[in-house]
Amino acid sequence: MTERIAPRSGTAFVLDQGDELVVIDPDGGQVSDLLAYARDDVREAISNGRTFDYEETISLTTGNVLWSNRSRRMLEIVEDTAGRHDFLLTPCSVDTFRHFYPDKPEHRGCFGNLAEALAPYGIGEEAIPTAFNVFMNVPVEPESGRIAVLPPTTERGDRIRLRALMPLVIGLTACSAYASNGGTFKPIDYRIEKPSGPAR
Repeated sequence: MTERIAPRSGTAFVLDQGDELVVIDPDGGQVSDLLAYARDDVREAISNGRTFDYEETISLTTGNVLWSNRSRRMLEIVEDTAGRHDFLLTPCSVDTFRHFYPDKPEHRGCFGNLAEALAPYGIGEEAIPTAFNVFMNVPVEPESGRIAVLPPTTERGDRIRLRALMPLVIGLTACSAYASNGGTFKPIDYRIEKPSGPAR
């Protein structure tokens, strides 16, 4: 069954080892922040630094693995119709809005949405690392190293499929930041597929 995350909101759920999480951009042009924690000890969390180190790239797509801060494999990307994601920038927050959008209403952003969704799993705000920003378009200028946040290049129905390599707690959002989503806010769909049997 496909679930929908409303615009500018988030959710959390568990995956068993072998489950496949499919994250879908139903309308195109929408980012989703993804966090992962080891279910048996949530102090073990997804790590951009470990992932960049072991995968030897910042352009993560089909065949790449997302690693934990304890150097364990958490999620493998097994399908990716989008081809562009970000693992450099932290989840947007109230402070993000104050810094980049002083003329816009403040919003708790993905950070606040993730904190609320993950709290029942014993995960506090201080345990929220850099998220794997699904569908986010953050090009890096080769010479200067400067980054830009551009609208996603996703089209309606683009998706990424990730296989859980251990039992996990997942946090997932429909991102709230203006630049990340081209100035509009849309939903994110997801579904969990078991190794054998129908999706749930």
